[in-house]
Amino acid sequence: MKIQINCILVLVFFSIITNSCKKEKEEPKMLETGTTADVDGNIYKTVKIGNQWWMAENLRTTKYRNGQLIRSESNPVEWSKLVNGGYCYYDNKTDNLSTYGCLYNWFAINDSNQLAPAGWHIPSDAEWKTLEMELGMNESEANKLGWRGSDEAEKLKVEAPLGWTVVSPIWASNASGFTALAGGCRLFNGTWADPGLFATAFWWSLSEQNDTEAWYRYLDKKNANVFRSHTYKNYGFSVRCVKD
Repeated sequence: MKIQINCILVLVFFSIITNSCKKEKEEPKMLETGTTADVDGNIYKTVKIGNQWWMAENLRTTKYRNGQLIRSESNPVEWSKLVNGGYCYYDNKTDNLSTYGCLYNWFAINDSNQLAPAGWHIPSDAEWKTLEMELGMNESEANKLGWRGSDEAEKLKVEAPLGWTVVSPIWASNASGFTALAGGCRLFNGTWADPGLFATAFWWSLSEQNDTEAWYRYLDKKNANVFRSHTYKNYGFSVRCVKD
């Protein structure tokens, strides 16, 4: 009889724990969200992460804030020679625009005509670090080069397999609401990185390393953490904006 009572108590205990876990899963943290628009009339979802407001979509404007057109360049040789702002669509396919946005060289984000919509700006390397530390990365890790942190990328990426290759071993949660998509990149010589694979994502920061390189962030399908480094300014990367 005593054994039977003990078994019942154990079952009740596990039932309470299970229901508690289910309740926690069913009640995710509520995110503060909003919208903003660019000069082209594109509407972007936005999300508050810590004390920062971020776009929850990649920028896709074809004009600077003052209405001036940004140079569109599909030719790889011409792209490699650009020393002023330029943009393209991944793999030169306009179908990729609505989901993945445009890829811009660094000259476009640093243009005095302003790429970001009014009230927003291109994040600095330090502002990217603030985002990463809000998601759990410590300061010493945030200051490192290469792959840093632990699971911050899982919190940034859209819930797999949406927007990434289905074979991704990292099943992201998008807990931050950042909704990172695998928009790929354009290399400095104008060619495409893994065309059509949708397994990588790159974003510029406004911060320069030197006259020829600037800082960026990189996520891929294989890693749950975030890559930080600097590279040539004529790469084509995605852009996210942060609120002034």
